[in-house]
Amino acid sequence: MHLHKYERYWLIFGGASLVIFLLITGIMAFHYGSHPPSAKKTINYEQVEQIAPFNKPGVHKVSGKDWDYEVVLVASAFYYNPPELKVPVGSKVKFIITSKDVVHGFEITGTNVNMMAEPGYISEYTTTVDKVGDYLIVCSEYCGVGHAQMHSMLRVVDSK
Repeated sequence: MHLHKYERYWLIFGGASLVIFLLITGIMAFHYGSHPPSAKKTINYEQVEQIAPFNKPGVHKVSGKDWDYEVVLVASAFYYNPPELKVPVGSKVKFIITSKDVVHGFEITGTNVNMMAEPGYISEYTTTVDKVGDYLIVCSEYCGVGHAQMHSMLRVVDSK
């Protein structure tokens, strides 16, 4: 079978691109470790209820940090603990989340907050809540048959 010279060039280019892509992926996965980007902190996922700050989930006012509130959540089989969060508008909030069982997502609709909650890893995200309203928190990673019912609510309230 005869290949036109341009077909040959495209086959070489495509094959070389594939090899380079796989090489980069292999280096990133094996040399640097195959961990999520926010995997700086780890915990024993079987003892989440005994490990601070997850032993007291909810909204906590903090001082002496670059943020005003810490929102600590635990994701587990089709449930976020706590199911409702309330923070004042204009606050800088650090969301801290982990999972007790499988991979869950944590997405606050209408915002840029979107994290993965993985067993054994602590995910953190800091943002400023600047609009009053109710924001639905949904699981953005398929986690089982009750995935569609896994939700929570973030209420951003006027601080007056």
